[in-house]
Amino acid sequence: MKSKSDNRPVYSTDQGRLCTQCLRAVGNCVCGKDRPAATGDGIVRISRETKGRGGKAVTVIDGLPVSPTEQKSIAKTLKQKCGVGGAVKGERIEIQGDQRATCKNALESLGYTCKLAGG
Repeated sequence: MKSKSDNRPVYSTDQGRLCTQCLRAVGNCVCGKDRPAATGDGIVRISRETKGRGGKAVTVIDGLPVSPTEQKSIAKTLKQKCGVGGAVKGERIEIQGDQRATCKNALESLGYTCKLAGG
């Protein structure tokens, strides 16, 4: 059950999607660079991709509701825990190899709700 403090609007029929920090329309947000790039539904999806990489597997993390600077620090933490390389590309974090279980455990320990997406 949600508490009363979690009862804030995320969408307005007049303005559309609202910023989670300043509660204004995303187009009129005053948070600047610290605003999350995409808030989504709050669930972080972790999938594995090989397309366009010569058959090499890459773990893709999508839907982190954080600012770009925080996203880079989370990517750094995940790369260290997995012991591999990776990159932040747009709103996604890519970790080399099939590291879905390790990334899921690390993100859940940071307090995010995660789902393994794809096959």
